[in-house]
Amino acid sequence: MPTYSLQREILMEEPYDLVVAGAGPAGCAAAVCAGRLGARVLLVEAMGCLGGMATSGLVTAFDPMANGERMIVGGFMAELVETMWARGFIPAGVTPDYWRKFYHRWTPFNAEGLKLLLDEMALAAPVEIRLFTRVIDADANAAARHVNGVVIQNIEGYRFVAAKTFVDATGDAVLADLCGAACREPGRDTPAAMPPTLCSLYAGIDWERAEKRHPDKFKNEQELLEKAIADGMFTQPDRHLPGMWKAGDQVGYLNAGHIFGVNALRGKDLTDAMILGRKLAAEYTAFYRKYMPGCEKIEHVTTASLLGVRESRRIVGEYELTLDDYMARRQFPDQIGVFNKFVDIHVHNTSHEEYERFLLEKDKYRLGEGEFFGIPYSILVPAGWDNLWVAGRCNSSDVPVHGSIRVQPAAAMMGQAVGTAATQAMRTGQPAGDLDTAALVEALREQGAYLPQTQLSRQMTRR
Repeated sequence: MPTYSLQREILMEEPYDLVVAGAGPAGCAAAVCAGRLGARVLLVEAMGCLGGMATSGLVTAFDPMANGERMIVGGFMAELVETMWARGFIPAGVTPDYWRKFYHRWTPFNAEGLKLLLDEMALAAPVEIRLFTRVIDADANAAARHVNGVVIQNIEGYRFVAAKTFVDATGDAVLADLCGAACREPGRDTPAAMPPTLCSLYAGIDWERAEKRHPDKFKNEQELLEKAIADGMFTQPDRHLPGMWKAGDQVGYLNAGHIFGVNALRGKDLTDAMILGRKLAAEYTAFYRKYMPGCEKIEHVTTASLLGVRESRRIVGEYELTLDDYMARRQFPDQIGVFNKFVDIHVHNTSHEEYERFLLEKDKYRLGEGEFFGIPYSILVPAGWDNLWVAGRCNSSDVPVHGSIRVQPAAAMMGQAVGTAATQAMRTGQPAGDLDTAALVEALREQGAYLPQTQLSRQMTRR
C-alpha cells in the first residue's frame, strides 16, 4: 500500500504522572487506584462513557468472582460490586452470595448505574477523564524501551501528552503496538481469534413465566434454539448460545450471534461485524418471541455501541501464563490476583464438531470448587519496557488461559495492579521489569486484594 507523510506542529499539554489508554474495567481500575495513591492521571477513552465492554458493550454481567467457598476477586472490583449492590444497581433476587461465595455464578448489573459509579469513583480519586478521545501515536524509544509521550485525538484536534508512566488498557494492545513493543496477533502468531458477538438489551420479559434453570437464565434456551435452527430461523446455524440473562425486573441482556471470520484489528472487519450483528440481533428477537415462554412481548431496546471482541492482539510479556500453569493451579510469588473461571474458547464455526469441542473443553479445563490459579504481575509488562504496562485483554497469556482471564473481574485486578505498580515505579525509580514485587503485593493487599501466596519475591516471575 502506498504511504503518505504527514508532518505538523501540535499543541503540547501539561505532563502527567500516568496516562491510561482505554477506560474499560482494566483502565478504570488502573486510573482510580493510581489517582488514590497521589498520581496525576489522565484517562483516555474512545467512547462516551467509562466501563468499556460493561457499558458501551452491554456485557451486563460480571463473570464469577468466587470459587464456591469464598470471594477471590478483591480490591477495586470487590468495592465496585459491593457499592453497586448497596446502590440498587444489581437486580432484585440477586444476593451477595453470587459474588462472595457461589461457584461459577455470574452477577448481572445495571449498565447505567455502573456508568454513574465509575464517573464518581474516577472524579473522586481524582482522575482527569477525556472521553471521545483516542491515543493515535506514541513518542517512544523502542531501543531503550521507554515511552516519552502519546498523541491523542478528539474534537479539538491533535495534542501531545508527555508522562512518566503509561498503561495500555485498550484491549487491542494499541499503545504497546504503537510504541514498538513485541505483540502476537491471531491468525499470524496464534490460531484464529474467537469470534465476537454484538450484545443487546431487551425489555418486556416476564421472568416469572419463563422456565428458569436458576434465577438468572432461561431453562430451555438450548433445546428451543436447536428447534429454531431446524425450522430455518437463522442466517447461520450457530448452536453456541451464551444466552439471555436477567438484568432487571423485566429486562434482559442478550449475548448471542457469533460473527465468524472477524479480525478485530481491521476497520472493515469491525464495520461489517456491526452490520451483521444488528441483523443477527433481529433474528434472535424473533426467536425469543416465537419460542420462549415469557418473551412473547419482548422489545428489542438497543444493540451495543461497542462490538464484543473476545480476542485480538496481545503483548509478549516478561512471562506468558500458560494452560500448564492453569491446570497445575500454580501460585506465583508475584501474583496480583487469583481466578477460577473455566477456559472459555467459543466456537470458531457452526459445525456440530466445533460445538462438541466447545462443550468438551469447557468441562475439561474447569477448576473445582475451592480452587484457583494465580495471575502473575509479569504478564502485564511488555518484555524489556521500563515505563509501560498493559492490563486486560492484551495481557501475555496463551490462547486457553486467555479464554479464562479476558473477562471483567480479572481485567479489573490487572488494572489495579498496574496502576499501583506505576505509582510505585515513579516513587522508587524502579523500572517496570525490576519492580520490587514483594512491595507491590503488600500494597495490593492493603487495598483489599486477595493474594494468598505464602512466599513473596522482590523479583517478578520470568520465562
